[in-house]
Amino acid sequence: MCTSEFLNQPLASHRAKYVLFFLLGLMTLTLFSSINLMAQGNLMVFPRRVVFEGTKRSQDLNIANTGTDTARYNISVVQYRMKENGEFVEITQPDSGEYFADKYIRFFPRTVVLPPNAAQVVKIQLMKTKDMLPGEYRSHLYFRAVPLEKPLGEKEAPKDTTSISIKIVPIFGITIPVIIHVGESTAKVNITDVSFEMVNDTIPTLNMAFNRTGNMSVYGDIVVEYISRQGTVTRLSFVQGLAVYTPIPVRRFRVDLDKSLRVDYHKGKLHVIYTSQSAANHEKLAEADLLLR
Repeated sequence: MCTSEFLNQPLASHRAKYVLFFLLGLMTLTLFSSINLMAQGNLMVFPRRVVFEGTKRSQDLNIANTGTDTARYNISVVQYRMKENGEFVEITQPDSGEYFADKYIRFFPRTVVLPPNAAQVVKIQLMKTKDMLPGEYRSHLYFRAVPLEKPLGEKEAPKDTTSISIKIVPIFGITIPVIIHVGESTAKVNITDVSFEMVNDTIPTLNMAFNRTGNMSVYGDIVVEYISRQGTVTRLSFVQGLAVYTPIPVRRFRVDLDKSLRVDYHKGKLHVIYTSQSAANHEKLAEADLLLR
């Protein structure tokens, strides 16, 4: 696909039927399934991550304004590095074994104005080049809400000059990773340092460390089960979409368990399963057990 063809494709926001079906679909999926969706303020974006691998060359991102006012969103690229605790810090230079994806992708449009309950597609295109080394390339798209300026000539409401007033305008933003996989993945992960604690004597909590090796990140879902001495299995927690991004070798994670269930945390064991989200194969990436005493 040439550049002009990519930029001149009709956008879905101009189709009223698409907008209606898109918003209805979002509400339905949110109510009845675990949707791959990001939401902040009145902005909704899905999918919440983009991965280019194999022959994939383009991806549509769907964004929607669920608020009651018209909103403007600027879209830009930022670079983040994940810390051991899962937090992100903004960076400008890649570390050893870390590659940015921004110069290998293009996206359009870069600014979107959406009326209330309207939606639009942002198109991302991969411009893969032959000089890319094997491994993972990652950058993040930043969707930032921008306050709309008042039209010229519009009068403001009379102000009380006898008092001081402060107007606070919240600025919302969402970032999603855009990832390019080049070559075969050698990524592996195992779970260690599993420990149980009762936080504030009321909240059962499990701590663990995800240890990653290889040339790419890992991403999947976590299931924590309680297995009694009699073999009865009770699901205590489900966490969707936990990543360990390159180049960090370990991510420490803490999950609260369902305290409404009758579980004896002095007997039996806790079983942790980390499973790939791949639609083709929900591969078990790692698992670990903790004997309770």
